[in-house]
Amino acid sequence: MKISVIAHPNSKKPRIENDLLDTLHVYVNQPPLEGKANKAVILALAEYFQVKKGNVLLISGEKSKHKQFEILKS
Repeated sequence: MKISVIAHPNSKKPRIENDLLDTLHVYVNQPPLEGKANKAVILALAEYFQVKKGNVLLISGEKSKHKQFEILKS
């Protein structure tokens, strides 16, 4: 399953919210340096979808707030 995500690094309250356009907003408290925020988003999505973190693949948007992920259900 492919999903669109908007990442919000350096957030004070980590959480995941869904907007009206079915885009997930993932708030993480990690900074957007050296891939730390991307790793935190992957962990948050893995917990949200109840899959292993290896089943959450970043397809595009490595250096952008707008990201595409693929969630592999196994």
